[in-house]
Amino acid sequence: MIRNPMIIAGLSLTCVTEGYWLTGLFVAPTQRKQGIAQYLLKHIQQTYSTLPIWLFCHPDLTRFYEHSGFRITEQLPAQLNNRLLRYQKHKNLVAMQYFIEQASVD
Repeated sequence: MIRNPMIIAGLSLTCVTEGYWLTGLFVAPTQRKQGIAQYLLKHIQQTYSTLPIWLFCHPDLTRFYEHSGFRITEQLPAQLNNRLLRYQKHKNLVAMQYFIEQASVD
């Protein structure tokens, strides 16, 4: 969470069987395009660097997350794969994954 003095950004990270699932990322509309979301993503990537981090996003957001080292993936833990299949019945979503090794290649 980031305050200035009110909350302007936050994210939600859930522990799953084989890593972490980024379930939400929000930046107040008036604070967007200032690098705040990238800062939050970098923070969790450094803090939770020993295990993968997955997320589901709208296809329009893949470039944004790729800029932070995430890559489109079809390899998900069963727990997340089942959720994605359920969610995709109603929404167009892409699964992405972050590994610390991926970021060092960019």
